[in-house]
Amino acid sequence: MKQKEEYAIILDYLPYGYPLEGKMMPIAQAIGETNLTLLQLIPRKGITLQLKEKVYIGEGKREKIYYILGRLPSEKMTENAKYQLEEFINKTIDEKEKEFIEFFNTSTAINTRMHQIELLPGYGKKHMKEILESRKERNFESFEDLKKRIPSLPDPKNAIQKRIIQELTGGERNKLFIN
Repeated sequence: MKQKEEYAIILDYLPYGYPLEGKMMPIAQAIGETNLTLLQLIPRKGITLQLKEKVYIGEGKREKIYYILGRLPSEKMTENAKYQLEEFINKTIDEKEKEFIEFFNTSTAINTRMHQIELLPGYGKKHMKEILESRKERNFESFEDLKKRIPSLPDPKNAIQKRIIQELTGGERNKLFIN
């Protein structure tokens, strides 16, 4: 079972709400720190939120957030939120590089025709086969190691970042990185 989000990072803060909705209620667009859930948060009265601010959204008393309105539909994301999301994802990939490298070391076939690696943008059958061959010798240790051992490979960090954003904003059926 996946744990509930305890903290969220503010991607955008709209002090007057969404321009076309006519409700003048402040709203924040945010991403959950643990499960990378896109959320709409309603701040408490008199609270102003900053971009990249970490706010508590767990059980019990929340200092700055009045309540969680719900998931943030991708079509409602502001341009600013999309930009902040990319930055946040990049930072997360850097911080959790070992976990993402583990994906390259342990990924498996989804069915007889498709492998998890092929779901990464820019990665096809050829790259997948090279990765599987190379990891038989020994596991990958870092993105650098991966790039060194498979020179034709599109940047793995970039591919993961694009895939996470696709999973968050598109209706991807097979999830690799998002619950």
